[in-house]
Amino acid sequence: MKNRVTGIGGIFFKTDDPEATKKWYKNHLGLNTDTYGCTFWWQDENGNKCSTQWSPFAADTKYFSPSKKEFMINYRVDNLVELLKVLKKEGVTIVGEMEEYDYGKFGWILDPEGNKIELWEPVDSAFL
Repeated sequence: MKNRVTGIGGIFFKTDDPEATKKWYKNHLGLNTDTYGCTFWWQDENGNKCSTQWSPFAADTKYFSPSKKEFMINYRVDNLVELLKVLKKEGVTIVGEMEEYDYGKFGWILDPEGNKIELWEPVDSAFL
């Protein structure tokens, strides 16, 4: 596969109080926060509108499992179905089954340190 990761799709981290954390970032750093955190909009080299998500999660979230880490990075990819096939052949641990929504496809893997990584084939237009 030529293009595997094309950018960062999101930064997710655990916090004791997600609402207070979002409020702090809004008040002190000007992030335009909502229920999910903050969406940063940008354009790729072809002028397509793209997004990167910043989201605080509750400290007891199971979304990062089986990783024990306090964070998870989401990477944007071009073709999730093919990439997951390639990664499986390469011996990478796949976590769960791919999920598909109107805003994209999601898959999860573990790196050698046990960090859960979320892979996202985005449909950015769903957010516009």
